[in-house]
Amino acid sequence: MRIGVVTFPGSLDDVDARRAVRLAGGEPVALWHGDHDLQGVDAVILPGGFSYGDYLRCGAIARFAPVMTEVVEAARGGMPVLGICNGFQILCESHLLPGALIRNDHRTFICRDQVLRVENAGTAWTSDYETGQQITIPLKNGEGGFVADAETLDRLEGEGRIVFRYVDVNPNGSARDIAGITNERGNVVGLMPHPEHAIEDLCGPGTDGLGFFTSALAALAQAS
Repeated sequence: MRIGVVTFPGSLDDVDARRAVRLAGGEPVALWHGDHDLQGVDAVILPGGFSYGDYLRCGAIARFAPVMTEVVEAARGGMPVLGICNGFQILCESHLLPGALIRNDHRTFICRDQVLRVENAGTAWTSDYETGQQITIPLKNGEGGFVADAETLDRLEGEGRIVFRYVDVNPNGSARDIAGITNERGNVVGLMPHPEHAIEDLCGPGTDGLGFFTSALAALAQAS
């Protein structure tokens, strides 16, 4: 299965995401922000970083990148799409996911190994986890506070669309300790922590992040 990883100007974790896809057993495909071509991939990852220098707002310019026209259309057609950190911000700016990410409530950049609780193991990116399972994933952001109006938050809760919550500490002031969410269909997932940095014991806090990528491959295999 071929999983594309988009590189925007300012992307930092695109190479790491492609490596994670490869270690999970998939074929990573490099996609360029300026192209109108997904190269026939089966899924897409929007990686972390600072697309277009985070000018205006994080992800606000990236949503207008030519490749995003194709990503939005594919996501609405059911293609699995994962947004990590800046990628989560881009998904919200593109209206593939609700809400927004704002400056951390303590106004400083944070980098730490973060414990998450899996709230929804039924998405295309989380099926290799168990609901209620706790995993440790690196977190690094300055604008990671998830916010939405009360009606949206209640809808996310009621529809089971909160995929991850922060455990023990809320590192950025996110509403209701939300670390990641999904769309109604479960094929689009966005989260602030970085699973691509937790795929092997040599680097990072272990391999808890690998399940994102194996889950996607399993979902694609089941659909084929």
